[in-house]
Amino acid sequence: MQSTRTFRDKIFLVLKGIGMGAANKVPGVSGGVVAFVAGFYEEFIYSLQKVNKTALKLILNGRFKSFFRYINGRFLTLLFSGMIISYFSVSKILDYFLIHYELYVWSSFFGMIIGSIYYINKDFKEWNFKTITALIIGIVLGLSVSFLDPATENDNLVFVFFCGIISVSGMTLPGFSGSFILILLGNYVLLLVDSVNALSDTFYEMVNGDFSVFNNSERIRMLKVLVVFTVGSVVGLVSFSHLLSYILKHYKNITIASIIGFIVGSLGVVWPWKKTIYGVKDDGQFILDSAGRQVISNYERYIPTLNTETYIAIVFIIIGIAIVLALEWYAHKTRKING
Repeated sequence: MQSTRTFRDKIFLVLKGIGMGAANKVPGVSGGVVAFVAGFYEEFIYSLQKVNKTALKLILNGRFKSFFRYINGRFLTLLFSGMIISYFSVSKILDYFLIHYELYVWSSFFGMIIGSIYYINKDFKEWNFKTITALIIGIVLGLSVSFLDPATENDNLVFVFFCGIISVSGMTLPGFSGSFILILLGNYVLLLVDSVNALSDTFYEMVNGDFSVFNNSERIRMLKVLVVFTVGSVVGLVSFSHLLSYILKHYKNITIASIIGFIVGSLGVVWPWKKTIYGVKDDGQFILDSAGRQVISNYERYIPTLNTETYIAIVFIIIGIAIVLALEWYAHKTRKING
């Protein structure tokens, strides 16, 4: 891990966090892929796994500076700052383009994932029976997740806690989309729309001196759901990082082969030519998020016909590949200059 970072390094780390946050926002896209391609995946995992008994002891003893250094706090702070910035900026822009230019956005993502597969695979030379088996298993799992039908909504707090644990998979496991997993579990709307809206409404009301929320049983229920989901996400993030840190240390080649497989399998989710199926309430009305947009329930994929729109989409696939290759070239050039 880097003990010192230049100002440029810090800016780029925030930008990487922005990219990771934007990817996490889109059902079917994994922020972990961004971390892997951008070259900070292992540092991210190893930093998170430092949140352990030693870190807890440092906090309890009031040694906050030591705790911050121990968990690689500067790195995590910059990265998560980028994710937060992304939530309030880039991901909103991404939402706009997904609504108005959906095919071309998915085509770009599809191309970027193809470029990512090339990037990760080109330097991996440890192909043998074990790693090829891990690759195949990863592809099968990725494709299987891509074509599952979503379950029904479930607000049981134990299940919500489980959803929180699973939802962070996209940050720690490249190729798995946490938001898409929530769609499959049936709780995307409950956890990423309704509960978040409840928090926003509560905050707005309390700022304006309205404390009626404490008498609103439905609002209290939604806030409980959000708290449990958040706790589950934190537990999942730390737990996955400890597990992946161990696996990367002892089974690195098999892990990388599996990750390549997951990413290949995720191409089924980001396949550009698909019809979006939106969530519908019992009364037949579309489910809307806080911005009045229809909430995605699943996708219906199809083979495109050759026309102008398809050719333009193919161009965007090529652009997506080019973006990843350009980032790879820049990263290689930077490493060469630095030494």
